[in-house]
Amino acid sequence: MVYKRKIYDKLLDWKHKSNGSKALVIEGARRIGKSTIVEEFAKREYQSYILIDFNDASQTVTDCFERYLGDLDTFFMILSAEYGVRLHSRNSLIIFDEVQRYPKARQSVKRLVKDGRYDYIETGSLISLRESVKDITIPSEERILRMNPMDFEEFAWALGEESLLNYVKQCFERQEPLEGGLHHHAMMLFKQFMLVGGMPQSVSAYLQNDKSFIAADVEKRDILSLYRNDMMRIGAKYRSKVISIFDQLPAFLSQHEKRVVFSKVDGGGYFGLYADTFFWLADSMVANECFNCADPNIGLSMNEDRTLIKCYMGDTGLLVSHAFDETELADSTLYRQILNGRLSINEGMLYENAIAQQLVANGHRLFFYNHYNEQLHRNDMEIDFLLSNQSKTNMKLFPIEVKSSGNYRATSLERFVDKYHERVAMAYIIHPKSLMKKEKLLAIPPYMTICL
Repeated sequence: MVYKRKIYDKLLDWKHKSNGSKALVIEGARRIGKSTIVEEFAKREYQSYILIDFNDASQTVTDCFERYLGDLDTFFMILSAEYGVRLHSRNSLIIFDEVQRYPKARQSVKRLVKDGRYDYIETGSLISLRESVKDITIPSEERILRMNPMDFEEFAWALGEESLLNYVKQCFERQEPLEGGLHHHAMMLFKQFMLVGGMPQSVSAYLQNDKSFIAADVEKRDILSLYRNDMMRIGAKYRSKVISIFDQLPAFLSQHEKRVVFSKVDGGGYFGLYADTFFWLADSMVANECFNCADPNIGLSMNEDRTLIKCYMGDTGLLVSHAFDETELADSTLYRQILNGRLSINEGMLYENAIAQQLVANGHRLFFYNHYNEQLHRNDMEIDFLLSNQSKTNMKLFPIEVKSSGNYRATSLERFVDKYHERVAMAYIIHPKSLMKKEKLLAIPPYMTICL
């Protein structure tokens, strides 16, 4: 099943602006739909294309890279004959799929791009791409494009809800709530997104089996197994730490503060021991890391405190399958509790992870903020996410608190706004109720996160 994806417009932009001067490398986690969208792009935007899947490329193809890169006329003639495709100068695309399986092909991009006859796109899982470039020269004639799982907007497109999304965006711009029935419908759609997630195989299983969460769960568990197999192949130096953190992500996210507590991972643990671990999880896009911003008066990234970290799953649907075993999900009780807003534990974990996933899809780096009160001996301000307008001369802050329940207090957020009132452009509470506005505080339902 081919779904509408936002990355398609970026592919078009590359095609028109690079004019063959750069190959495109699409990086991303396993099973997010890289190959599918690239092939769909090739079908629509080129007169012809060749897709070389290096998982099962023939000996003839690999020999071609070994023998004929110095004779590109012969090189292209062999590829054309092998795949039965006629290539057209400046109107054909050659796709190197799962290029990490054959690094020689990636190294050849420099020569192929310089030749200028055709366009090139490379795809591969980020984990394997990083591990496969040790013995080759990475060509400078590449442009990197990162791809995420389907976000809430793409999920809603897959369910045919484009008109509803347009209405959501209009209401956000006007700072008006949705009509009551449509708010309920949009909330139900968002809860489905949390449970199914944005992995295309999971979405397809859900839709093709009469919206079965259990069918989606089967696909997600297969993907989690692939992730674990990848982890087993990384360097022994930090393999066990990666697996340990990955296994405990649901436990950390189910806590009030959501932070990774190193003493619970390892009695004498501290961030320095796990720096490579978090780099691997984030760089592979298996997880989204969120660092503490110690001083939001200046710049967020300039004041990040990497000793305090939250680590979200890259896809919330995968988090559901990672957090609960198959027997807990088999009778559908948990699904009903989440859909009806009656889950007594862990619902906040799912909401916050889904908001993190959407913010990353919107292009934001994740930061949080907390303030320790020496007199009270506790944190008196905890802000789940902290966004900025990225300006170095007139920085504006957008603090966000996520609430899974309709009953809440915004004490921390109000204190933050009071303390940094000159910097705060708008503060957001993301909650299950309809949109409400009070001065610099805007309470929005989670489906409006696509507008941030």
